[in-house]
Amino acid sequence: MPKTSLRRIASAAAEGRALTWLTCYDFSMASALNETDLDMILVGDSGGMVVLGFEDTVPVTMEQMLTLTAAVRRGAPDKFLVGDMPKGSYEISHGDAVQNAMRFVKETGCDAVKLEGGALMSETVAAIVSAGIPVIGHVGLTPQSSGALGGYRVIGRDEEEVGGLVDDALALERAGASLVLIEAVPPSVGAKVTEALSVPTFGIGAGPHVNGQLMILHDLLGLYPMFRPKFAKCFIPDVIEGFKATLASESNKDARELVPPRDGFFELTRLATQRFVEDVWTGNFPGVEQWYRE
Repeated sequence: MPKTSLRRIASAAAEGRALTWLTCYDFSMASALNETDLDMILVGDSGGMVVLGFEDTVPVTMEQMLTLTAAVRRGAPDKFLVGDMPKGSYEISHGDAVQNAMRFVKETGCDAVKLEGGALMSETVAAIVSAGIPVIGHVGLTPQSSGALGGYRVIGRDEEEVGGLVDDALALERAGASLVLIEAVPPSVGAKVTEALSVPTFGIGAGPHVNGQLMILHDLLGLYPMFRPKFAKCFIPDVIEGFKATLASESNKDARELVPPRDGFFELTRLATQRFVEDVWTGNFPGVEQWYRE
């Protein structure tokens, strides 16, 4: 697929085509994702946990995020790339926020930045957008401020929280956010936020009634040594037979001559990512087992 754009994303959402988004943190994985029909890549601060080994996302620095994002851009030049602004890079002042967002664009080549928070962050979003940088908002469970939310928990199980989520998302839209990510909410709440907005929504653990789905790449590949999130699915079992067929078809060739390689984890990653994309298109993901109860 040709590299997508915000205009194409909005058009796809308006036409009812489900959108797909994965996290990624390094050149090799990004190279595999670049060979799929995936719409977008997020270099998330979740890399602090799955790559750097932190207990949560709070310790991640701008320098670490810039290094990871630049590596992903080199591996996936054809994908719409989003840099995740880490905690402390945008809350102190609008000037800091704009400067750090500008660093993402200039030093890594990303196409947009993402930041957490609703109405309280709306002026910050507006400042970054005014500098000519697209912003993606993030509501629901916001890991950088999970302590203030009472820990990692499902958001939107009472009317007050649901109303607050909708208000937060609308405030981000008014501030100029191009997209809004909704995390860890029951499906009906994902639907309410999506219905309230004019801009597309993505969900991670937000059910099927959003415009697109985000997954953590390490979850998609089954790389969760500590725990499996409720909304996660490992796609490796779904593609293993196809992988075996590829091995059989290439058995008469020297594996070292295959570019890109088709006999190992690169091909498994490519196949699993493409299956994720197709399952989102057909409505097979997320399944009921990945939904949070109402």
